[in-house]
Amino acid sequence: MTTTDPLFGMILALAASPGQQVSPLVQLIPFVLVLAIFYFVILLPMKKRQKKVQAFLAALKVGDKVVTSGGMFGSIAKISEDAVSLQIAPNVRVDFARAAIVGYQGQPPVVETPNT
Repeated sequence: MTTTDPLFGMILALAASPGQQVSPLVQLIPFVLVLAIFYFVILLPMKKRQKKVQAFLAALKVGDKVVTSGGMFGSIAKISEDAVSLQIAPNVRVDFARAAIVGYQGQPPVVETPNT
């Protein structure tokens, strides 16, 4: 590492001796960096995943073969705003919350369920 390296200069500025005054702007740099990392590592992927789930739930239609978060397989018989009626056997229909549908049968789930 050379003494003309910009990163080296920033490290020296952050590690100023106690007798010197450090600019308030320099003191905010680590805080801003932590916020930026938090946004790009946690918040941005979470927003993308949420949009994908919302698009999946909006695209559900009667006749789709789906799986629920509890592992119930069935075919959509009826859809309302908040609920989905699944036909799990001939003449057997069960109502589920729309958010409980996690994916299509035979495909990886759109919603990752937590392992408990």
